[in-house]
Amino acid sequence: MKWKIKRFSNDDLRQKFVDATVPQGHYLGLTFPDPDLQFDASTGHWRFGDIDWSEFKRVLAGDGPCNRQRLSTRSEAHAEGAWVREAALAYANKRAARAELAPSARK
Repeated sequence: MKWKIKRFSNDDLRQKFVDATVPQGHYLGLTFPDPDLQFDASTGHWRFGDIDWSEFKRVLAGDGPCNRQRLSTRSEAHAEGAWVREAALAYANKRAARAELAPSARK
């Protein structure tokens, strides 16, 4: 991107992603919510239905199906990790205090 050259279009990148991901999902026993998803043997690519861009933009704006759960889990994890941050800060302060005393102890 340094020279503003893009080697692959978004459509090409999306197709490459779908071609790699669908077989993995099938191997894991997952089903995909796209009724148009099917393998095209003549091209060797997976074909999929049109993308609902309004839904996509809504999800990016924070109105996705798991957004509230994700944010709740993140807040809980942050709260539960407070003791780690406090301990790290105390340790850093202790080391800084020792570093201040060390030069005067050598004299």
